[in-house]
Amino acid sequence: MAKKIAGTTKAKKPAKGSYKRSRLAEDLMASLEEMRDFIAGKKTGAIVHTVIPSDTDAREARHKLGLTQREFAAVIGTGVGTVRKWELGTRRPSGAARTLIEVIKREPKAVRRALKDQMAS
Repeated sequence: MAKKIAGTTKAKKPAKGSYKRSRLAEDLMASLEEMRDFIAGKKTGAIVHTVIPSDTDAREARHKLGLTQREFAAVIGTGVGTVRKWELGTRRPSGAARTLIEVIKREPKAVRRALKDQMAS
């Protein structure tokens, strides 16, 4: 006689095309539809936030630390070409780099203390 072990029965798969969407999938689809309507100019409940990053003067920050472009690039973890482009205005720092540059401009002594070992090499 075969014994039935609890928890070993296999669930039947739903027929193809009859899968029930998860709540997450439903929310994502609704979001995509709302985005499509918004882009098409239809009135939606979408809230739009416009963020304009402030200009960041990488040259000023670099001078406050008394570093060359190469040294500054090494300290903040980017390439020297990127620093050159920031200083020429052909590119703008983004994200963490922009934040770090602002901190350097406002508190260069604190940054120098915090990065003392890294700046010595």
